[in-house]
Amino acid sequence: MNDQAEALRAAAGVPAALPRLPGLAVTGGKGGIGKTCIAVNLAVAFAQLGQRTMLVDLDLGLANADVLLGLDPPRGLAEVITQGLPLAEVVIRHPSGVALVPAASGRDDLTTLSEDQHRRLFQSLATLADAQDVMILDTAAGIHRTVTAALQSAHLVVVVVTPDPTSLTDAYALIKVLERQAPGRDLRVLVNQAASLAEAQTVHQRLDGVTRQFLARTLGFLGHIPRDRAVTDAVRARHPLLLHQPNSLAAQAIRQVAMKLKDERWRGR
Repeated sequence: MNDQAEALRAAAGVPAALPRLPGLAVTGGKGGIGKTCIAVNLAVAFAQLGQRTMLVDLDLGLANADVLLGLDPPRGLAEVITQGLPLAEVVIRHPSGVALVPAASGRDDLTTLSEDQHRRLFQSLATLADAQDVMILDTAAGIHRTVTAALQSAHLVVVVVTPDPTSLTDAYALIKVLERQAPGRDLRVLVNQAASLAEAQTVHQRLDGVTRQFLARTLGFLGHIPRDRAVTDAVRARHPLLLHQPNSLAAQAIRQVAMKLKDERWRGR
């Protein structure tokens, strides 16, 4: 029956529905805004709160979550997608307790997956969801199909922006595309590399004002991560910030974000 329904949808030009995953997607309109660093450290923070946490690296062609965790996975999503390897066989566990689904770097063929490949990938992720309290999807930058599929599947979308005007412009473009494809998603803004809370609130208000005016929707404010040299030091050490410099300002801010989200109901809706 499911195959027949999918065939009818395909014949009508309607994309197959993606499964809903119990967690959040960390995304952003452009690269270089610290999105993966936030995703990695949020995963560590959730694990430290006693949550069974899985981090999924969905930057399929330029993956680096494994690098920030100091891991060298032998296999990843490339083998799942191109060779049919079961997804559970590529999961690797970090000492923090975070389970990582690694992707691949330098594989341009993974950036042009078909709709069917995307559907099968997210269905495979759904098979691992029951064993997790929360799944964190680290997306690539931009608006290509893998990104928008992740945003449609996740319970909550965290849009990372910086005070840079180009970051705001690209974030708005991403939100506009998502709103057209899956209107009404739970979107919350996290401002990275902010000089102060006041600056972060101004950044959020600017983006929220544009989405209110042109998309008739509001954006929640999740918080901010201050500019902090400790972040760069942790990246260079290939060690999560929350373990490398746990008392740094940025680490404290990430823990505060995790605390805000720890009681979220990741399933349903």
